[in-house]
Amino acid sequence: MNSQRIRLWDLPTRLFHWLLVLAVAAAVVSGQIGGKLIDLHGKIGLAIVGLIAFRIVWGFAGSTYARFAQFLPTPARIRIYLKGEWRGLGHNPLGGLSVFTLLFLLSAQVASGLFANDDIAFTGPLYGLIGKSLSDRLSGLHHLLSNLLIGLAVLHVGAVVFHGRVKKDDLIKPMLTGWKEGASGEPARGGGMVALIVAVIIAGAAVYGASGAWLPEPPVDAVETPGW
Repeated sequence: MNSQRIRLWDLPTRLFHWLLVLAVAAAVVSGQIGGKLIDLHGKIGLAIVGLIAFRIVWGFAGSTYARFAQFLPTPARIRIYLKGEWRGLGHNPLGGLSVFTLLFLLSAQVASGLFANDDIAFTGPLYGLIGKSLSDRLSGLHHLLSNLLIGLAVLHVGAVVFHGRVKKDDLIKPMLTGWKEGASGEPARGGGMVALIVAVIIAGAAVYGASGAWLPEPPVDAVETPGW
């Protein structure tokens, strides 16, 4: 089917994208400042857990161009793209590689944060499941990954600017409107209400599990009553 205006990104994919941008930015700022914002940093981390869980489900149940199989960065696809022969819609092979890398790093980042501590007043919601030594190592990993994520975010923004300025391919507008102008191909299909409800339920379950709300309350030390 040929058209000059293609439905490319469904609404859940677009909401995920911009909510993740806001959440990651807020997590970086609150983590760098620390202090009284560290509790907010932890809550943002739980929100990111939910977003990642949603995107993983949506990568299988979402509409055409949101599915992982559509932009899986295989070596063959990357070679075709580097030769200038790629003519697909949605994420190009290098963009797909960036998406998978980002999801992997974010998953490792939030997972380490769930068990981390700051040696002052903050402990991750699942800190009680492991010992202090392992928590310290995961805290170090958490700080290291934050630098990698910032670098990847800068690279991602640079790629978007390059595509817009040099290749004259606006990647931002379709992620805002859902439509790709001046393109030909099949419009996105699938990703209906049932898939959305399932993805939201699984995302909520992931947040609940990561929050540690299911863990038993720690024992309260008994206070001796003075024998006056």
